[in-house]
Amino acid sequence: MQRNSKPTLILVHEPEKACFDRLIADGYPAQRATEISSYLAQSTDLAPEFGQLGAACEKRGLAFMAVELDDAATVLAKADPAKTLVWTLTDGIAYFRGGVSPTLARLNGLKTIGADDSLFALCQDKFRSGAVLGGLGLPVPLAGLARNGEWLVEPPVSPAGWFVKPNRLGAKVGIWPDSRCSDLGHALELSRRVFVHYRDDVVVQPYVAGRNVRASFLGLKPQTGVEALGIAFVDSGGDFQTMADSMALYGDTGQAARDAGAYIEPELKPVAASQPAADRAIRSMVQRLITGLGLKDVFSVDLRVEADDTIHLVEFEVCPGLPCFDFRDYCRRQWGMSLVDAMAETAASRLRP
Repeated sequence: MQRNSKPTLILVHEPEKACFDRLIADGYPAQRATEISSYLAQSTDLAPEFGQLGAACEKRGLAFMAVELDDAATVLAKADPAKTLVWTLTDGIAYFRGGVSPTLARLNGLKTIGADDSLFALCQDKFRSGAVLGGLGLPVPLAGLARNGEWLVEPPVSPAGWFVKPNRLGAKVGIWPDSRCSDLGHALELSRRVFVHYRDDVVVQPYVAGRNVRASFLGLKPQTGVEALGIAFVDSGGDFQTMADSMALYGDTGQAARDAGAYIEPELKPVAASQPAADRAIRSMVQRLITGLGLKDVFSVDLRVEADDTIHLVEFEVCPGLPCFDFRDYCRRQWGMSLVDAMAETAASRLRP
């Protein structure tokens, strides 16, 4: 990149194929590599819109560059700190490597969209993340941690049973339909299965009831606050998301599922319409995440909300699935913009003199 050029938005993304090839080289079977790399499918889904995003930036006096992660170190080292904004599309510290992007930006003195690089690492380790969130007094379920059939930390007693999920792969995804279980012996069996398939630990949390809720945020202007949160029930017909459900959301596998009629887009319903007290509680909780944890600019929060307005914090994401149906819906409802226009306007608001 030439210095003294126009202000530039650099979107760093890790392609599915780059991840897939790396996993195959590391000895993962093709099916497992496909499942793991599918979490990067938002890069696949957004790529056809890079031209539109570039045009939306051009209308606002910006240049746009889509940079694959493997090229990021070279590109960012040549960028002009006074005129460059880096937006990282995909995070990751284990299977994926996108968490290095904001670190490289900081190393080169470049402005970024989103949380600082420490949160890119924290949000990808669900056990450590839960400990930090609990330390802030937020309503996150307590958790145990198991590796290949052995407890590292035993989970709390739970009359309602437990929910078992990989520690560093996905977040709320239970992988299999039996990921909700009623005895800890089965939880350990699931940990063996996850270790064999994905080489990961599992978080074992008490099962919490309620409906799934997604809180989405994009700070179109730097001063935007929690009033701009979009908080919606995500009704998919299932109690929780499995790996098969996740793969139907994005990328080529998702398109194939939609083409075959095997996937129905979940219904989004504003929480405020039926449970206004829960909506207010979620906004207050997210404000604590902003002030206590440092979330900013763009993020999402996943929760469970019970009928009596009890809320359970499941996870936060610093790289929400921008091209997914829920975030596009949020941009339309909250900002009256398409995804690419909302992204371009957000970048322009940070790069204007």
